[in-house]
Amino acid sequence: QVQLVESGGGLVQPGGSLRLACVGSDFTLDHWPIGWVRQGPGKEREGIPCIDSTDGTTYYSGSVKGRFTISRDKAKNTVYLEMNDLKPEVTAVYYCAAGNPDGLGICPPLAWLHEYKHWGQGTLVTVSS
Repeated sequence: QVQLVESGGGLVQPGGSLRLACVGSDFTLDHWPIGWVRQGPGKEREGIPCIDSTDGTTYYSGSVKGRFTISRDKAKNTVYLEMNDLKPEVTAVYYCAAGNPDGLGICPPLAWLHEYKHWGQGTLVTVSS
């Protein structure tokens, strides 16, 4: 059964950092473009970064570019989201999601959330003093 499992969320003070992890269970992440999607309280889901399965090309939304970094560790079958200089407005549940491998391993446009075929259960990030 294909499963994505996120971890690393929690409570952090403004200006702090967190690293989220997405692990594939019976699922090789290398074969899929992987994105992170967040949903804040009362907000719609927002695709933030994505990483291709081909050459590791990354894509970022304007809201996180320069502060968030997505990366892969193939040996650990894990995709990470490093988040720095966190602000209260990024409080949200963060999901990792696997895109369509038939799309040549290339990430869909960040707003095309319907293109993600498999989703994790999410991990909560709360930024508060």
